[in-house]
Amino acid sequence: MGPPPSGPAGTSPPRTRGPSPTKTARTRQAIIQAALAECLEHGFAGTAMAGVAARAGVAKGTPYRYFPTKEALFEGMVQEVIASAWTGLEPGERQPGESWRAFLRRAVLSGVQDFESSGRAMLARLVVAEGAQFPSLVEVYRRAAFRPLLEQIRRVAQAALEAGELRAPALARYPHLLVAPLWFGMLNNAIIDPERAVEIDALFLAQLDLLFAPE
Repeated sequence: MGPPPSGPAGTSPPRTRGPSPTKTARTRQAIIQAALAECLEHGFAGTAMAGVAARAGVAKGTPYRYFPTKEALFEGMVQEVIASAWTGLEPGERQPGESWRAFLRRAVLSGVQDFESSGRAMLARLVVAEGAQFPSLVEVYRRAAFRPLLEQIRRVAQAALEAGELRAPALARYPHLLVAPLWFGMLNNAIIDPERAVEIDALFLAQLDLLFAPE
């Protein structure tokens, strides 16, 4: 027989309760934000889980409970910062009577305007700078962010083409055209010519003008 239960006779030992879902979500968010700051300061190669834990204000082993590896942590950052930014881009989100051009402007422009401040540009530059050394970063970014966004744009572009709103079918074939202003602006402003920074949102709106027929 095993040892008698602790506590008063006939009662079971008190159960320990885990952290609430709200606290778990807050901790996960704090870890992701700390990881973003660490990667911005040190790059992916120079970021350590211990540094993420210290910046997040949690115990050294806590990040591993949420993200077992640095690559898993990077995927968490991508899903939190990038993938969640374009949830309103599905064609079914278009409002009655709204043109496809107006829909894209409404659904995408806010994400373009905070491209830098949100951390999305930093993560994209991280992939460019360290992807050759860490191919898993490229794979995560491609799978979790890049290809899903292109597929969303392709569906919208195909609908716009069928509605006669596009100047030419190029966007339906090359959805990359809509994100090209973001990538050019990101690289130009941080690396190529920061002294002559361009307004990424203005580039995006200009691209809409080039792709869509006048309303």
